[in-house]
Amino acid sequence: MTNHDNKLIKKNYLKKINLINKYNEAYYKNSKPIIDDFEYDNLKIQILDLEKKYKFLKSKKSPSLTVGFQPSKNFNKVKHKVPMFSLSNAFDKEDLINFEKKIFNFLSLKKDSVIEYSAEPKIDGISASLFFKNGKFIQGLSRGDGIEGEDITENLKTIKDIPKYISDKNFPDEIDIRGEVYIGNRDFESIKNKFANPRNAASGSLRQKDSNATSKIPLKFIAYTYGFLKQLNMSTQSDFLKSLKFWGFKTNDHNKIIKGVDNLIKNHKNLEEKRKEIDFDIDGIVYKVNDFNLQTRLGSVTNAPRWAIAHKFSANSSISKILNIEIQVGRTGALTPVAKIKPVNIGGVVVSNATLHNEDEIERKDIRVGDEVTVERAGDVIPRVISADIKKRKKDSKKFIFPKKCPSCGSLTVKEFNDSTKKYDAVRRCTNDGFECEKMAIERIKHFVSKEAFNIDGLGKKIVENFWELKLIRFPQDIFNLDYKRIQDLDGWGNLSVSNLKYSIESKKKITFDKFIYSLGIRHIGQENAKLLSKHLKNPTNFFNLKKKSNFNELLNIDGIGDTQINSIKNFFSNKNNLKVLSELDRVLNVIAELPINKTGIFRNKTFMFTGKLEGMSRAEAKSLIEKNSGKIISNVNKKLDYLIIGEKPATKKVNLAKGLKISIFNQNQWLEMLKSTD
Repeated sequence: MTNHDNKLIKKNYLKKINLINKYNEAYYKNSKPIIDDFEYDNLKIQILDLEKKYKFLKSKKSPSLTVGFQPSKNFNKVKHKVPMFSLSNAFDKEDLINFEKKIFNFLSLKKDSVIEYSAEPKIDGISASLFFKNGKFIQGLSRGDGIEGEDITENLKTIKDIPKYISDKNFPDEIDIRGEVYIGNRDFESIKNKFANPRNAASGSLRQKDSNATSKIPLKFIAYTYGFLKQLNMSTQSDFLKSLKFWGFKTNDHNKIIKGVDNLIKNHKNLEEKRKEIDFDIDGIVYKVNDFNLQTRLGSVTNAPRWAIAHKFSANSSISKILNIEIQVGRTGALTPVAKIKPVNIGGVVVSNATLHNEDEIERKDIRVGDEVTVERAGDVIPRVISADIKKRKKDSKKFIFPKKCPSCGSLTVKEFNDSTKKYDAVRRCTNDGFECEKMAIERIKHFVSKEAFNIDGLGKKIVENFWELKLIRFPQDIFNLDYKRIQDLDGWGNLSVSNLKYSIESKKKITFDKFIYSLGIRHIGQENAKLLSKHLKNPTNFFNLKKKSNFNELLNIDGIGDTQINSIKNFFSNKNNLKVLSELDRVLNVIAELPINKTGIFRNKTFMFTGKLEGMSRAEAKSLIEKNSGKIISNVNKKLDYLIIGEKPATKKVNLAKGLKISIFNQNQWLEMLKSTD
């Protein structure tokens, strides 16, 4: 790319930057938006795409670096004392059943146990965190990225619903109260000529550089939980909500305590029908395990708590026409039918593709090419075809014949028999398990470079596809041996962009063991299972040695790894191309053997092992408690073991061996007492 080309690209980029800042000024400063949300978002996407493609582009006024328009200098970034997690989403009864099932499994609850949930409407507003010390409101933060938020204290102080001082003697010395800032629908009527919608009005107002301007907007605040808390004198979410109300905070009047998935569904249906009667926008219901003790035990995964979920209301939908049905092949061989539809605007987004899920769904819903169909979209979820209008079906509509051979490599496709359900899976899969299938190979490479795996900046999905077409990449190891001279001659690439790509790849040659396992894209081995494997196997050499069949039996000792996962690993290691990939990656990568651990806990430098069934607690939860306190779990009784914890029906051999080595043996109650003594 020539200097002239770069100048033209930069000129176009700066033009878009100036344009979006003009819109920001109109929206945030003057409160008079001159374009709709769809146009604004489209412009923002164009800017971010340019920055991603051309690394030399970056303006201080870029939407990737700014929020709103000229935020106050007081809007410093402040780290949350406790991260502000996002919630997992549920869309139907099956999602809720799975949510509760995971809770039961993690806590090792009996089948007849009943979980009590606190259910409250999910307000479509802006999350805020309020820190109180000695009863005084000290600091207020926006959610930000969940780790850091913006200091918007002065703007939050303008909201009448937020108490500035609480004198109650039972109010905690230090507490971070969290809730939602919003504008009521009736209040919005008086200012709707200034803002696009209530949520944008709330967001824009909280980021005004002048708190006097914020004070003129009818903002409200509803409190619903806490983040940081020095002392907890309550045992349930419902008790905490009562306390919030007593302290002077407004809480949601529609909050209910509900037991059982069926009752959650009933409440969801009732509230969805009544949502128009409520004076603020809601987009679903949040369910939280009511018991604080259970919440603590459940903890969180990645960036979401195990004890809460957001059950969304019905999504935005529209009518379109199916032009064609194509088959996509995923990295695990799953064949997914995708409807190519006549482009239609759904909730401000133009949709031209919609999933049909699987072969059984097409047959059950009787979906045909040429049908007029209802297409639904919910948030970030892939749009899906809900139903066909049979009455409008034309004679030339065509039934879709699901391929019995992979459209990518021609291999036989099968529906696997599930030993648990005693039924055949709904998903049809390609029988290839390596890199012999082109579409599978491309998807596996995309997975390899993804954010959760190697996180290689500059190697997005489109670039991976482009490099594949040019035969620059065929296997993951090819990424670390790219022909940069050839790439430099390609359209859209120059010295700087190639240099950035090279740096990004070289910097990722060092990776943690768990992420390496996850990056391989082994079926049934997600992030959590990858962590379990890395902790047990300890180093990459032990993982590579799994190619010896005799070593697979060792995996049976890992809690959370069952026959399904082990069979997937066996299939992976039985493929010659997979073994070649491992061998080549081993030469170029520095895989860090051990995961970083907390070294400040009370069990530091202590090792534990469990044998026998624990009462009222899963092995996974018990191990989690050990690791939270900096202890280590080992799988064998040896001189390195400090404590053997025995449950019901322990392995006699392990107990006797521990006695012979003079290892401390505790029953479950003794271990729990030891844990309590450390609080």
